[in-house]
Amino acid sequence: MIEVPSEPTAAGSKPILKRLTKRPEFLAAAKGRSSAKGAVVVQALARASSDPETAARDLAIRIGFTATRKIGGAVERNRAKRRLREAARQILPLHGRPGFDYVFVARGGTIARPWARLLDDVKTALISLSAPSGSNGDRPSAASSR
Repeated sequence: MIEVPSEPTAAGSKPILKRLTKRPEFLAAAKGRSSAKGAVVVQALARASSDPETAARDLAIRIGFTATRKIGGAVERNRAKRRLREAARQILPLHGRPGFDYVFVARGGTIARPWARLLDDVKTALISLSAPSGSNGDRPSAASSR
């Protein structure tokens, strides 16, 4: 897994960013909460672990990126994922929660979206996923209850 250096959070510790690499990890994150903002959909899932050895790894923020063929050919999909990777690298250490898996899904406007607006989309999606989802706490969104 790739470790990305990041800026310190408000608590003073640096979150470790690791990559999701296996399909089951992406499918598990799809069952969590999701937030669609502008040119990006962000899916988030809290990792629960009772094993003390894996509890230390749960402090890392794991991220994955995907773009469907609706976006375009391979060149367009790769460009969209590169833009999402850089946006996540800048925003996730500030607004991501340790112990969570995040999947960033590119939408149709990801490639052409102005950079500042794409960063704002990612930031807004992460903030909405961090907020409690009503009075029932961590209830999944309607989109993820399929």
